[in-house]
Formats: sequence, C-alpha cells, structure tokens
Amino acid sequence: MSKQQAPLEYLSKFIPATAVPRVLEFLHQYKVHLTITRERKSILGDYRHATTDKNHRISVNGNLNPYAFLITLIHELAHLVTFTRYGHRVSPHGREWKDLYATLLKDFLGKEIFPPVVEQALKQSMHDLPASSCADEGLMRVLKKFDRDNGLVMVEQLPEGQLFDIGEGRIFRKGKKLRKRFQCVEVETGKLYLFSPIYEVKAC
Repeated sequence: MSKQQAPLEYLSKFIPATAVPRVLEFLHQYKVHLTITRERKSILGDYRHATTDKNHRISVNGNLNPYAFLITLIHELAHLVTFTRYGHRVSPHGREWKDLYATLLKDFLGKEIFPPVVEQALKQSMHDLPASSCADEGLMRVLKKFDRDNGLVMVEQLPEGQLFDIGEGRIFRKGKKLRKRFQCVEVETGKLYLFSPIYEVKAC
C-alpha cells in the first residue's frame, strides 16, 4: 500500500467516503496534524494554532458517527482558517469565524455527503451558528439518530423523577426544566446541577 492511499483509507473509517478527498485537500494545504481521541464529554473537537516548532493541530473525538465527526472537523478547520487570516485580532467564535464556518460547510452540501435530514438541519443551523456544535440542540438531535446504540438516552427522554447515571457512580434524579436545562439533584450529595436536554446518560 502506498503512503498516499493510507490516509484515504484511514479517514474513510471516520467520515463519509465522498468527503475524504476535499478534507484531505484542507489537511494538506494547511499542514494539519489531525489527532483522533477518545470520547471527551465536554468537547467534540479542539484546535491549536501552529507555532514555530509545531503545525496546526486538530483533535476530534473518535466515537462520533461519520456525520458528526465531519461537522466537528469542519468546525475546527474554520477556527484554523480564521486564525491564519486574523490571528488573535478577532473573537474565536465571532462574525469572522461564523462566516468562514458557513462557507466551509456549504462546500460539503448538495453533494450527497450528508443524509437529507442532516443537510436540512445544517442549513437551518447556518442562520445563527452557535459557538459549539453541542450547543445546537436541533442539529445534535438529528445527528444522534445515526449513532450506534450505546445504551444511553438523552436527559429529555427521561420522565421527571427518574434516576440516571453519568458515570463514575454519580447518580442523579431528574427534576423540572428551567428555561433550557433540567435541574437535577445528585443523590449522594444533594447538590443541584443543570443538564442540557440532549446530554446522554444511563437510566437507572
């Protein structure tokens, strides 16, 4: 196997095959060091700008389904392009980033890369792009339909009063919804926490 074929086959494990050539163009153009990581609860991806001794670095959670992985990667590529053009002179999620993110996304639409339901959710999202993909609840609900069954459910799917586990033995009881988030109490400590409706947990 040639060295040129290896990254093609490797990326195809994580993103739709039809998107691989365009993604590789970006990675080669900007000399990106792409790292695929274990699941991180707080973030889906991360970008670190180039320094004198390191290339641009992007990391993406490897447990994401192909469409979520690609969208997260495009999100981080938009940070990279924004930095190369503006440096630290603009806000990380300001208008400049939003415009570039929308431009990059459009490059992947209408090409049978995403299922129609995901493409429609992306088009709706582009009217007001959030700083985090996780913050776009409508898009995340659609993307979760393509996840492998991991035995987890979203907090909003649980009835009020249901106990749930977020890992490491931390058990909570679901409470009422306060504006956009659910107020839940940690059983062991009695402390109150707010959970996103789409946060994934294990029902007890």
